[in-house]
Amino acid sequence: MKTAALALVASLSVPASAFWRMPCPGRLVMERIDPIMSPGAVSGHVHTVSGGSGFGFTTDFEQQRASACSSCPVKQDLSAYWTPQLYYMGANQSYFEDVPQAGEGEGVTGGMTVYYEQRGGPNNDALQAFPAGFRMMAGDPFQRNESFAKTAPGLAVSFVCLDYSGTSTQWSAMPNVNCPDGLRAQVYFPSCWDGVHNDTADHKSHMAYPIGAYDDGVCPDSHPVHLISIFYEIIYQTNLFVDRWHSPLHHPFVFAMGDRTGYGFHGDFVNGWDVDALQKAVNTCTDDSGNLSDCPVFDDLFSDEECQACKIPPSVDEQITGNVSSKLPGCNPVTVGPEYAPPPTCDSRPISAPTQYFTNEITPLGWAYQGCANDSVSERTFSGASASSDDMTIETCINYCKGKGYSLAGLEYASQCYCDNDYSSSGSAPQPNILGDCWQPCAGNADEICGGSAALSVYKDCDGGACSNSIFTINGTIASS
Repeated sequence: MKTAALALVASLSVPASAFWRMPCPGRLVMERIDPIMSPGAVSGHVHTVSGGSGFGFTTDFEQQRASACSSCPVKQDLSAYWTPQLYYMGANQSYFEDVPQAGEGEGVTGGMTVYYEQRGGPNNDALQAFPAGFRMMAGDPFQRNESFAKTAPGLAVSFVCLDYSGTSTQWSAMPNVNCPDGLRAQVYFPSCWDGVHNDTADHKSHMAYPIGAYDDGVCPDSHPVHLISIFYEIIYQTNLFVDRWHSPLHHPFVFAMGDRTGYGFHGDFVNGWDVDALQKAVNTCTDDSGNLSDCPVFDDLFSDEECQACKIPPSVDEQITGNVSSKLPGCNPVTVGPEYAPPPTCDSRPISAPTQYFTNEITPLGWAYQGCANDSVSERTFSGASASSDDMTIETCINYCKGKGYSLAGLEYASQCYCDNDYSSSGSAPQPNILGDCWQPCAGNADEICGGSAALSVYKDCDGGACSNSIFTINGTIASS
């Protein structure tokens, strides 16, 4: 399965033609969800998703455009982008453990980088934006054969063994190498459209790769419309497992669909762009720096903190992180090919109620959850009074703030309590339908949530019923207590 290393990664990292690079620092959700391949049902394997919060087990252009936030920075883009999760596999498949993505840890989720490239081929075709309602996928999750990688679409999937102090090398399969700075997975999407269908039954036939060069060739007559090209990069921190290889002959990693080869790596895309804004960017953002700041169309961006706060609650009741027992989620058998891998059929788990990241069992106290608010050491959201305790609970904090005469109580970092009667600014208050970064169990009660890193779980004195419980509408589903 090992393939010869190719050239240095610069050919893919730094395109010669105009492009912009969109780092998505946050992850919207990680679970068995795929509204393209498994609409309205739990999908066969775990994906990590970035993009607009309108995403769900079913989604369309209008739903993405109605997103309250995005884990990617460009505000005109509320599209959804997703790829399979990578797992570490213990010896003899004794257990599986999710591999963190770059930047992940201590409450911060990893994301991906999406490239938008203006590659019109040798004829310098005029490029079009993705139309409303457009969706597509790239790659084949069940492919395990080396021959697949010799032509597009298999050629459009690759891996880079990262070594920032030496030479990073590119491979067509996951390399059997301890990569010093992690493993980067890459997938290039087809850019030639038939001009008629926004989607097809296989989610591929309406698109084709250019002829001659999969990333910059000539569109075939069957698919004459040249669209803007997109390309995903996801960095997995495989370097964190450097001391846990149980064989020097083969890497210990496997993708969520049971793929140890990497030939089954794939990506999915649902358009959520303001189409006019995307077309303007395609036409006018011709700098080759890749920086969003060099495109005047993108004059207002979500901050990294806003991207991190944009999440939707998982709705599949199963463990997918940490030590995930002796089977991959979805019961995907581990396969190495060269045979085509069959889809899993052993797990038909239902969609469950969204995971709840707040608690309202304190309602006898007359207070109700208001949402997850931003906080900052330099400008506290609540500055009226504060306390901390290794036994902190929601009730403890509410009673403290109530005793001090305040109507708002906020919990942070599991053990801290802050009080006030108003927010320091309108921007620090909880935003409707934005889940935020409140995820840490309370120090005094692990069944309750007490904020997070620079994030406050906010409760308000309802004064005998003058305020209602916080309600989040997630893809048409009410997520509340």
